[in-house]
Amino acid sequence: MTTAAIIGCGDVSSVHFAALAGMPDATLVAVCDADPGRLAAAEAAHGVPGYADHLDMLASARPDVVHICTPHHLHAAMAIDCLERGINVIVEKPLAHTLEEGRRVAAAAEQSSARIAVCFQNRYNATSQAMRELLDGGTLGRVLGASATVMWHRTADYYRDRPWRGTWAEGGGGLMMNQAIHTVDLLQWLVGPVAKVEGSASTRALAAVIEVEDTAEFAAEHDNGARSVFYATLANPVNAPVTLDITTENASLSLRGDLTVTYSDGTVEVVPERVLDTGGRSYWGASHELLIKDFYATLHEPGSFWIDAAEAAKSLQVVKDLYAQAYPDHAGRVA
Repeated sequence: MTTAAIIGCGDVSSVHFAALAGMPDATLVAVCDADPGRLAAAEAAHGVPGYADHLDMLASARPDVVHICTPHHLHAAMAIDCLERGINVIVEKPLAHTLEEGRRVAAAAEQSSARIAVCFQNRYNATSQAMRELLDGGTLGRVLGASATVMWHRTADYYRDRPWRGTWAEGGGGLMMNQAIHTVDLLQWLVGPVAKVEGSASTRALAAVIEVEDTAEFAAEHDNGARSVFYATLANPVNAPVTLDITTENASLSLRGDLTVTYSDGTVEVVPERVLDTGGRSYWGASHELLIKDFYATLHEPGSFWIDAAEAAKSLQVVKDLYAQAYPDHAGRVA
């Protein structure tokens, strides 16, 4: 039996609790949160000891796996604390608050006997897996380019409820770090590593409550010569489906919830996405559980988990490169 603990009992922790509840070979042994109310609620709901300090929890509960679901600025230090103790880690995105912290996490993972996974769960979507398989199969030909959009909606109350989300000091950024980084990850994973980014970021709708961006765009050059364009905003009136279009020599792939593949001979195929059947928010997708189960199932395999710190650093680099251009007078806070 693999023992688990969760640090951070806020919103996204619900999908981690649910995943663990559905795994017969894993058991929750502790929870941790600095907020007394959330901690008490988690203790009562799950019947396990609660800790206000994660180091106390690591020493006392000694879990095999720790799930880190805290604000961004806490990810790196907590992940390193676990890895240095030989404790496996699943950390919510982003990998870290800054590039330097991300590098420290990657170094700690290399030196540890434990593994780390970063929650870019959308790679487990049925549509994402199908796109990867088609692109790897060779029949589509060379990738020519791509476009992606994240047209979502957030209210002022969303930020007032969790003020850290709207700050550089604790969020490390806004839309790009907290929402759109998932699509950035898919873009670079499917199209290829990003060599260069040119873009901008601004605050169009929520300047009264946040100091970070709610809108951003960029054009990226990939190592393979493809070009992609990207637009994201939280000023949309609704949470529209993420779009991702990839053009190859022999087909076009269009993600709009489901995936439509149109071949140059006119043949069309549709790959349906899984339907979310849990209590999670629809924009989280349906694949958290798949990533978590895969991590546990492969804990004792040699080598790193396939979405490890080094892999997650790729999308973080794209976001931070964009920030460096958008906020040149504030290099210290966006690095």
